[in-house]
Amino acid sequence: MGQDSVNNSAAADSAVVVERVTGRCGELVLRRVVSGAAADRVDYEVIANGMFLMDTRNGESERLLVRAAADAMPAPGRLLIGGLGVGFSLREALDHPATSEVVVVEREAAVIAWNRGPLRDRHGDAVADPRVRVVEADLLDWLRTGDGGDFDAICLDIDNGPEWTVSPENAELYRPSGLDLVADRLSARGVLSVWSAGASTAFEDRLRARFARVRTLPVPVPRGEPDVVWLATP
Repeated sequence: MGQDSVNNSAAADSAVVVERVTGRCGELVLRRVVSGAAADRVDYEVIANGMFLMDTRNGESERLLVRAAADAMPAPGRLLIGGLGVGFSLREALDHPATSEVVVVEREAAVIAWNRGPLRDRHGDAVADPRVRVVEADLLDWLRTGDGGDFDAICLDIDNGPEWTVSPENAELYRPSGLDLVADRLSARGVLSVWSAGASTAFEDRLRARFARVRTLPVPVPRGEPDVVWLATP
């Protein structure tokens, strides 16, 4: 969703800026949006450099990202989530019976703070769960350190996926070098899941070149092309 969509949304609903900060990717804005005929629905949106990034309206594909990976990983499993988002993926991980521990790597301090503040009711204050460790870092930089060991599932929800990144530096994660870093942190029976705002033949080809088995799971959305979740195993 681009700038025009953000403006149109503001016109149709009542949007209030909760906080505006300068983050690592540029300007980040958290907005509170009231909608519905009786103004009885409240949601939050995160806007990055004037472009819609994420909101609390649905989250089905983010939940599927984690659920599909957790279903396939050996239990009890250690799970890494790249990108905290609005906390939907973390909540799904904690609710899955196969999960023993979750590490979340999020580079934006504001996103972490918002999940501990105004967004916490949307995910039951998941970041406070004792099984959770939240790391403020760029995911690629953190993977290179070797911190945290290996994981039974790695779930990537970074930017908008491989084809349309709000932050250009995030594109490296979806290149062969980035996939190598991720694959090196998977346990022997581990599984990688990747979320995207749309299909990408080129990225799927890169996955198939690096992993033995790849599945593509389209996720219908109310408007536009489906979101996509890829599952890959060594």
